[in-house]
Amino acid sequence: MTMMQRSQLNIGEALVTFTEQELLPGLTISPEQFWNALNTLVNEFSEENRDLLDERQRLQSLIDNWHRQHGVGTPDSYRAFLESIGYLVPQGEPFSITTEGIDPEIATIAGPQLVVPVTNARYAINAVNARWGSLYDALYGTDVLGDLPPDGPYSEERGARVIDYARRLLDECVPLESGSHQGSINYRVNGDKLAVTCNDGHEVMAVTPVVGWIGEPDAPSAIVVEHHRLHVQIVIDRHHPVGSTDTAGIADVLLESAITVIMDCEDSVACVDAVDKALAYRNWLGLQRSTLTEEVDKNGTTFMRRMADDLILSTRNGETRLPGTSLMLVRNVGHLMTTPAVKDAEHHDIPEGILDALFTVAASIPLNGTQPSSIYIVKPKMHGPDEVDFACRLFGRVEALLGLAPNTVKIGIMDEERRTTLNLAECIRAAASRVAFINTGFLDRTGDEIHTSMLAGPMVRKTEMKAEDWISAYEDNNVDIGLACGLIGRAQIGKGMWAAPDLMGDMLETKVNHPLAGASCAWVPSPTAATLHAIHYHRVDVAQQQKVIANDPTRGHSRLDQLLSIPVETDPTWADSDIQAELDNNAQGILGYVVRWVDQGVGCSKVPDINDVGLMEDRATCRISSQHMANWLAHGIVDESRIRNTFIKMAAVVDAQNEDDELYRSLTPESTAFTAALDLVLSGTEQPSGYTEPILHARRLEVKAAT
Repeated sequence: MTMMQRSQLNIGEALVTFTEQELLPGLTISPEQFWNALNTLVNEFSEENRDLLDERQRLQSLIDNWHRQHGVGTPDSYRAFLESIGYLVPQGEPFSITTEGIDPEIATIAGPQLVVPVTNARYAINAVNARWGSLYDALYGTDVLGDLPPDGPYSEERGARVIDYARRLLDECVPLESGSHQGSINYRVNGDKLAVTCNDGHEVMAVTPVVGWIGEPDAPSAIVVEHHRLHVQIVIDRHHPVGSTDTAGIADVLLESAITVIMDCEDSVACVDAVDKALAYRNWLGLQRSTLTEEVDKNGTTFMRRMADDLILSTRNGETRLPGTSLMLVRNVGHLMTTPAVKDAEHHDIPEGILDALFTVAASIPLNGTQPSSIYIVKPKMHGPDEVDFACRLFGRVEALLGLAPNTVKIGIMDEERRTTLNLAECIRAAASRVAFINTGFLDRTGDEIHTSMLAGPMVRKTEMKAEDWISAYEDNNVDIGLACGLIGRAQIGKGMWAAPDLMGDMLETKVNHPLAGASCAWVPSPTAATLHAIHYHRVDVAQQQKVIANDPTRGHSRLDQLLSIPVETDPTWADSDIQAELDNNAQGILGYVVRWVDQGVGCSKVPDINDVGLMEDRATCRISSQHMANWLAHGIVDESRIRNTFIKMAAVVDAQNEDDELYRSLTPESTAFTAALDLVLSGTEQPSGYTEPILHARRLEVKAAT
């Protein structure tokens, strides 16, 4: 990789070219100022970053030694030990966050949240355009109706079922003063009311007021109403193939769907060098400036995909504008990794989180010279309050160097590491003027649960993990702490991903539990899933639900004992067939994910599981599987030979699942991807916090260097 000297740094040519030719032109920051700013950040924060990682290792070593001596121990002795080493910090006085300048999508609108790899322009554009989604398409094309659509042309029979479902949903979120949307024959605007002509000819008004419309009030082509702070757009076109079959000419119902989108520079991407990082920052810049496009070839037709325009509606008093795209957050990497994209004066790779902080903030500065009110950065994999404080001070220094007002950068705290969960209130306190987001990331959280307690004993099987006490306490604790710290009206409280993008019927059945739990957003894997998940926020008024939870006398108590319960199997006498099934499941998932990561640079994809069910896999799921196998290896449930043989057997399964992929390279015991996957397990106990990044990055760089 060609390096170029700027300030006292050596920087990859691709990153220099992007910065000086694309990022900085139009801003008031010169290249010299920008590179000096990066050098300043590296000099001021790199050593402290390393110290924080050393502290992680110090604590883990002490915990490992304690478990060697005591096993699981007693709850009181374990808690006292964690307090004595500083893993548990003292709880301060009650407080409320003071974050200001928050957009309504964060502060007051509850709804789905998409997470997409920022390096994939097509996915990124699709995601921001998922602010509005077709309910008809989402119902017709998935299994929500109980079956999948038939092959061939449009089925009027299935279409009628879609229309029936949509009408029943309109009865829920656009209720009429009397009667039903079922069988309605006409829609118009009367003042600021939606007037619906029922099938018996009489006209009734909707309870929900009209926000605006397109066309003439008496014959509109679209009418927009609001329910639970979410918009619903009724599209009317009697000449449309669907509208022509509808009694009222409704061609579609569009739901406001992905209210927010996280553009991911972390778990769902494979960015290992300057070329990769430049691509991530270029796409983020294009999204911020609404210039990102992607040529798409669909069914033999080529077209340019662009970000959607805002929706302009007529009102009684003129016009109103609704956003056409989702509000964007960007996820930086955590504190762990360094990157060869930039080397310091001693030719050491710099901390990647420092690089992300400067570049993602700079790319968010408007060209017109105005001060942005908020730049939303999600910060993952932080361990405890000191690491949150470090991130806040880093963002504060970036603001000063780039001429931004203090607290412009808002932080999203991902509650996905055990030390953060146990000290969540103090983590929020450390970011009290910046925090705009907390969420539960149960996948990484499970991986850290296993690694932290690696030597306590053999863990329960993965399928049993969700029934363990700690995980329900973790989910409830996140909401309770968020409410107690005053996040209502100022910040999101989020829940994790639905990982099965083809099982939308199951998602619609179960993911309603997230808004019921008081979460104002929850992660979904696709625009279609966002539209279907939006239904839940019409059925649950999250603002009201949060008030109920906040005033529930059975909530808000300390869950520390439950959170500290370790998911160790008390009777690890599984049948040999059960042990092998667990190994097969883990090894197949690891290989299916790692082979695409290492060989193709795909950081997140739908990977068939051992039963050929497509699951969204990223580094978090890989972390669980590799740590689980490493745990069983450490406690003698299996030996290294059995693990190797399992990987060899599962490599043949993964090869068969990918036989139609022209870019796929077969897994052999000598292949780089196979070696990486096996190493994640065999060296799993030594990997920092059980993270997969160090091994994956190293192996991906090997493949890139060879090609």
